[in-house]
Amino acid sequence: DKLKDLLELLPEHDLPEELKSKHCKRCVVVGSGGILHGSELGHLLNQFDIVIRLNDAPVQGYTDHVGNKTTIRMTYPEGAPLAEHEYPPESLFVAVLFKRVDFNWLQAMVKNETL
Repeated sequence: DKLKDLLELLPEHDLPEELKSKHCKRCVVVGSGGILHGSELGHLLNQFDIVIRLNDAPVQGYTDHVGNKTTIRMTYPEGAPLAEHEYPPESLFVAVLFKRVDFNWLQAMVKNETL
């Protein structure tokens, strides 16, 4: 019931139309472990149709290695980037919720409450 109530508070709880209609021919998942540092693969990663970034994987300052395209950012609330520039307006943020505190965090975010 709590989840249902929280979902009703959200402005939308489905994929945006531009993602629903996108045919994902080539997708890539970029983690936050740092394995790409020094790889200079950014230009290659930017060529994928969908770029999914996990957790607090930074982009700014590392674009030569990790690219600058972010279609979806998926993270647990505690792993979310703190810097606003890590959330491009054209990307989708997906909070991965599974603990009670995660749902409390979502409610605080939606209702602009302190946690």
